[in-house]
Amino acid sequence: MSNKIRLYLADDHQILIDGLLAVLKTNKSFEVIGYSLSGENLVNEIKANNIDILIMDINMPGKDGIEVLKEFSSKNIFCNVIVFSSFDDIKLIREVLQLGAKGYLTKQAAGENIIEAINTVYNGEEYYSKTIREKIFQSFTGKGNGESKEDDNHLLQSITDREMEILKLITLEFSGKEISDTLFISTNTVETHRKNLIKKLNVKTTVGLVKFAFKHNLINN
Repeated sequence: MSNKIRLYLADDHQILIDGLLAVLKTNKSFEVIGYSLSGENLVNEIKANNIDILIMDINMPGKDGIEVLKEFSSKNIFCNVIVFSSFDDIKLIREVLQLGAKGYLTKQAAGENIIEAINTVYNGEEYYSKTIREKIFQSFTGKGNGESKEDDNHLLQSITDREMEILKLITLEFSGKEISDTLFISTNTVETHRKNLIKKLNVKTTVGLVKFAFKHNLINN
């Protein structure tokens, strides 16, 4: 039985599909099962072929990426999705994250980041290209999400020393394995702390943890 990461591509430009195929086929740990030039029947293709990761554009004919993500959710179909788009509008980024996308790459950055993105998402983490991370961080500068200073202080005081160590390493883009090696704890323990932080700080994803850390200037503390 193959241990390769099973990939499926969806983009309405054949030239981009061809470029991705050329890059991905050089990696022996990947298996590209197929591709589509539209969103039509994409959900059925993913379900039928037991795909690990879907690399998908947002703007496609027939059914766009947003509709595909919504259909995944409504039909309880699990597939790691990396959005691959020319758009970097923060509202769009937020929407696809809320719909369950695990990664977001701009097409300009895809060539140099796509392999890293696939491996990161396959290992249970999220991946965002540099410009997308910057967009997310910038959107959380200023007044934030309306929490009072008292609420913020309460959240900060609730973070344990170990959780703070892990939070800082997460903001430095350490993987779960790298955090494990740095702090001499198991990867399961790292994941438990990460989940506890997400719950404790009232965020939804690892990116939310990074936003919180930047908002409260925890990076240099």
